[in-house]
Amino acid sequence: MLEGLGVDVRLSWVGELSDADLALGRSLLPAGYSLDRVRLLGDEVEDADRAWLRTSQAIVSRRARVGRHLLQLCPRLELVQVYGVRDELVDRSAAAQARVEVQTTHLMGCVAVAELAIALMLCLSKRIIEGHQKVAGRAYRALGLEPCATTQSKHAFQWMRLPDVFELSGRTVGIVGFGEIGSEVGQRARAFGMRVLYFKRVRLAASEEARLGIEWASFEGLLQAADFVVLCLPYSNEVRHMIGRRQLAMMKPTSYLVNVARGPLVDESALGDALSAGRIAGAGLDVFEYEPWPGQGDVISHPRTVLTPHIGGGSGGAREKQLADVLADVVAFAAKRRGLDSAGR
Repeated sequence: MLEGLGVDVRLSWVGELSDADLALGRSLLPAGYSLDRVRLLGDEVEDADRAWLRTSQAIVSRRARVGRHLLQLCPRLELVQVYGVRDELVDRSAAAQARVEVQTTHLMGCVAVAELAIALMLCLSKRIIEGHQKVAGRAYRALGLEPCATTQSKHAFQWMRLPDVFELSGRTVGIVGFGEIGSEVGQRARAFGMRVLYFKRVRLAASEEARLGIEWASFEGLLQAADFVVLCLPYSNEVRHMIGRRQLAMMKPTSYLVNVARGPLVDESALGDALSAGRIAGAGLDVFEYEPWPGQGDVISHPRTVLTPHIGGGSGGAREKQLADVLADVVAFAAKRRGLDSAGR
């Protein structure tokens, strides 16, 4: 138990951690807290790390499995802190039996990207950009309208007669790549009353899908069913132009593409052709093949595109902020157990 251990609180980091992040993590911890990296070989731990695990009160896991065997190597363990909200790699049953708590942390960088994805969907469904341009340009004059004073009962509803304005509620969003960002998008989409489909190569357990209120679909099935296709996966050469002419042809003519991941996932030429031909309804893009984006072709000229200058990460510094937030949750947990403030006083 943490009681009686003085100010010596040891953290074992399992999973990905660079030398630079290890040094950063150590610098973020208050006096009395120490952090070291534990190397996993499958479910096994290197001999050199076993001694550190035996004296650790907390494990921080980033995409590493924390199963029964690992927990048994940590007799003093009180906490498994997940780097993010995806905790399916933690054996919660084994943790409960060992009286070890499990915590997750919303990563602010991922939250920022998810919020932008929802914002782009709202802009597209409400035609906000086009509406703003028409209001600012007083385009109502082309309709022969004259301004009049409004009251609660007297007003000019939808005076620009924008077509196809609709609600997100009841629509289907298909999330391609369901890691930390995809999870945050799914959570927010459900809050809007949307059906959430997801695609990832390794499907989640049925119990996890039920808990999150999401449904797995094949990539092709997702493209065919979704009203919004949202790209949230990391980029590699393997997935370059994964949204091309064939994939765009699978989407419904009333559907929208939203990319908050990396620009090269989308063949921009094929997207421009699909937009101009009406094969999809529109697109929301925060990322591009070249940044700053040269801004040319049918993508930029289409009335139902919303383009933003790669602002999904918010104010920047996501790496430092996220690591600081995760470690702050560990410190807060340990301090609460010992009746101290987060600085160990």
